[in-house]
Amino acid sequence: MSKQSSSTFSTSSYSYSSSSSSSTSEGVTTGSRSAQHVYTDSEGNTTVKTANQNLGEPVIQDTRHFDSSGQERVGALGSSGATTSRRIEDVSDEDQARRDREYEERMEDE
Repeated sequence: MSKQSSSTFSTSSYSYSSSSSSSTSEGVTTGSRSAQHVYTDSEGNTTVKTANQNLGEPVIQDTRHFDSSGQERVGALGSSGATTSRRIEDVSDEDQARRDREYEERMEDE
């Protein structure tokens, strides 16, 4: 009688780091903070999420996906199944264009 056994061992890793700094010079305070989450799954695929913020400004977030060979996967599928895209969009231009149109319409109505 022979016995066969098989076992599979999967591992993943996760790391988190953060930093912050601030200084005051001539009554003006400046500062920034950043955080980074790195997750590597059992197949060697890595997701890197970063967040950076300067004092008084909005947070800038970035997510990047890399395959096991270290190549960035552009358009990689996120956990929700949606394709992620990397783009910076200035919504203030869209808002300003909308306000301009509304203003022009009001002026035409008068």
